[in-house]
Amino acid sequence: MVDKSANRDVKLARVAACQHGVVSAAQLAALGLSREAIRKRTLSGRLHRLHRGVYAVGHAAPSLHRGFMAAVLSCGEGAVLSHSSAAVLWNFLKPIRGPIHVSLPGLNGRRRRDGIVVHRCISLARSNDPLTRVQIGIPVTTPRRTIEDLPAALPPHLARRAKRQAEFLGYELGLPTDRSRSDLESDFLAFCRRHRLPLPEVNVPVGPYTVDFLWPNQRVAVETDFFDYHRGSVAFEDDRQRELDLRRAGYAARRYTGAQIRNHPALVVADLREALSRG
Repeated sequence: MVDKSANRDVKLARVAACQHGVVSAAQLAALGLSREAIRKRTLSGRLHRLHRGVYAVGHAAPSLHRGFMAAVLSCGEGAVLSHSSAAVLWNFLKPIRGPIHVSLPGLNGRRRRDGIVVHRCISLARSNDPLTRVQIGIPVTTPRRTIEDLPAALPPHLARRAKRQAEFLGYELGLPTDRSRSDLESDFLAFCRRHRLPLPEVNVPVGPYTVDFLWPNQRVAVETDFFDYHRGSVAFEDDRQRELDLRRAGYAARRYTGAQIRNHPALVVADLREALSRG
């Protein structure tokens, strides 16, 4: 009896290892665990209930991917991560607080789960072109379908940001791109056109860095910042080190904030033209 129980635990660990540490009640039953066995493992701390019919194995420490996997499993067969949660999984957006979005093929399926927004999508079941994939073990909508779904779940500026990042990462969405990764980067390109500055290359590798804008012939590198993404002492030191490394490599490094571009355009234009004239 001990050997049989130990063997089940070995198999359980293997299943959980492929699913970011979570398993469904159906998978537990398939391994030969009765409801009583599941209850005893829950009481002893070997299983931890995350959603109805979904358990974490060993410990309940939260993680992004564990949360995504648990949400998908809790919604039943055919469920996939979607909308803003899928955009985070594909690295199109930074993690977003709030419920996890899951889509189901057709109109049937689980009605409601705490912390989960369920979308019912007939097209997921009817499409001849697969609209889902598995990314790091998690069923998820394809990059293109993810981008198409975002306007229903996010403000327009975040949907645009996700689309640009997807294109920057090389995903073929069938849409035009300026290779910018943020609203501020697009604003800076428009700023250059408006003030008749030569257009730079966008998001260019320079040594260990990716520079927002580069004029390679003049050896001028420009970074554009939102305060939210560059605040704090660590970010400040990283930015200063980056600028020092670029200067040592022979580049004139400039950094402009969104506020400077909006409120002091003449100063930015004069500074940038001076840097470009030295090239």
